[in-house]
Amino acid sequence: MTKTVLNIEGMMCGMCEAHVNEAIRKAFAVQKVTSSHSKNKTEILSDAPLDEELLKATVAATGYTLKGITSEPYEKKHFSLFGK
Repeated sequence: MTKTVLNIEGMMCGMCEAHVNEAIRKAFAVQKVTSSHSKNKTEILSDAPLDEELLKATVAATGYTLKGITSEPYEKKHFSLFGK
């Protein structure tokens, strides 16, 4: 899995976050997408790396400004009641 973090300017509220999340879900097959207007950040979990040019175009179409993209491998954290 891949974790992609977008630095996005212009989101002001929860509706802005929802707008960005919906646009990303429509453009890409993602496992999870969450946005924070207070942190100016959107985090995306996907099975494969995402096309950065399409990410730029998708965010631009929402009316917000994409300031940066970072990607890194992501491993799901396992939860255990027994600390193993």
